[in-house]
Amino acid sequence: MPHPALSSESVAVITGGASGIGLAAAQKFASLGLKVCIADLGEDRLKAAADAVAAVAPGGVASVLTMATDVSQVDQVQALQQAVASRFGGADILMNNAGIQPGSQMFGPHDNWQRVLSVNLWGIINGAQVFAPGMIARGRPGLIINTGSKQGITTPPGDPAYNVSKAGVKAFTEALQHELRNTPGNKLSAHLLIPGFVYTGLTAKGRTEKPAGAWTPEQTVDFMLQRLEAGDFYILCPDNDVPRALDEKRMLWAAGDIIENRPPLSRWHPDYAEAFAAFLKAGR
Repeated sequence: MPHPALSSESVAVITGGASGIGLAAAQKFASLGLKVCIADLGEDRLKAAADAVAAVAPGGVASVLTMATDVSQVDQVQALQQAVASRFGGADILMNNAGIQPGSQMFGPHDNWQRVLSVNLWGIINGAQVFAPGMIARGRPGLIINTGSKQGITTPPGDPAYNVSKAGVKAFTEALQHELRNTPGNKLSAHLLIPGFVYTGLTAKGRTEKPAGAWTPEQTVDFMLQRLEAGDFYILCPDNDVPRALDEKRMLWAAGDIIENRPPLSRWHPDYAEAFAAFLKAGR
């Protein structure tokens, strides 16, 4: 059975909903009969997204709301919550999906780090803190889905600001779910979406065609719904290159750096290259 929040009586709010995974989720929710609010930046992008979502919504344009929102600004998230309450009565699904990845360096510009953390981490904290109390008060089955990243778990070298932001999303979402499951009478749950390689504007990097190894946003959303139905908290998505078993090995090795007292990020340390290769082969 589908998750009970995925009913035609429900309202879904998706940040970063004008493209990529967010837009695919908005279209999927709308096709199931939900009312949908898309929060993003850029009037043209929001209009195009609204048209795409309305085209698959049984209720058409009446089922779709868009709002320009910078999720790093709590007052704008509060205005979003008020607009959703005014138009649709409240939210049942919140998908905190807005994220940026401009690239970063350890000693790079402070403003770059500030913006990445403000959008990727504070955007999710703002969304949950502003929306969750009202969602709980509705007394209906509900979902908060936060978009994380495998980079927030294995933290590969090369983009430290992004890794820090997504590691924070993981820790925050775990704490949020713990809080929710210990709230009497609550029917709201939190979930961490961990996409694989997905072909979106964020990952295209100049490419105009989807690489063979990537999933589409639609595949990712379909997988997400399957795992929500199964009750998963960690929605760990594979892709066409990396199966779940390989992800698990990489995550186990990362945790092993602490347990085995190896250097941090030993997967990329030349002294541990052979040991890591042997670890991947073991048990296959």
